[in-house]
Amino acid sequence: MSHEINITGQITPVKAICELARAKGIETIVDGAHSFAQFDFKQKDLGCDYFGTSLHKWLYAPKGTGMLYVKRDKIEKLWPLMAAESKQAADIRKFEEIGTHSAAPKLAIGEALVFHNGIGGKRKEARLRYLSRYWMNRLKDVPKIRFNTSLDPNQMCAIANVHIEGTNPDAVVKYLFDKHHIFTVPIMHQEFQGIRITPNVYTTLSELDRFCEQMEGIARHGLPS
Repeated sequence: MSHEINITGQITPVKAICELARAKGIETIVDGAHSFAQFDFKQKDLGCDYFGTSLHKWLYAPKGTGMLYVKRDKIEKLWPLMAAESKQAADIRKFEEIGTHSAAPKLAIGEALVFHNGIGGKRKEARLRYLSRYWMNRLKDVPKIRFNTSLDPNQMCAIANVHIEGTNPDAVVKYLFDKHHIFTVPIMHQEFQGIRITPNVYTTLSELDRFCEQMEGIARHGLPS
């Protein structure tokens, strides 16, 4: 299961789901690609059997880096992608047997952790929540603007999905980037559509104001021709 849905920012009740699954003898795999280093939590508190994440997203480590957690008593039965020596059967390092590869990205993970810890997990989460709440509060009462993300802080953090009724997300994204150098991501789902907004710790309030001004203008007057 995904800890946080990438297209909407929805945070799922992973701990509760893992507890239910464990009671039924079901193993759990948690995709923490977006949750890890975005909001503060302890992986061990989730109670999952397996946890994986991408470190290039919210930890800001190089692309191609990631982290895998496997509950100790599950390691031996889990096959590595590439063969490892039999003596490594119960050693999690067997999953690192991937042939010759660059050491540079791995070495940079330490620097990314130093940077993250320098900010502090709770402090970083608070900043991200402040930024997302800032722009969402400004747009929430604008006619034609609809959120595909809950405003409940227990269900979202930095990522949110917003839609302007009567517009095509691809066209809105193109306009924002081409005319105002504002990068957003179009989301076209069978059940909803919108654009994903993901401020980061370095995003300024003036940048969010500029984004909101354009969204308000599109909602009231449509996309400029």
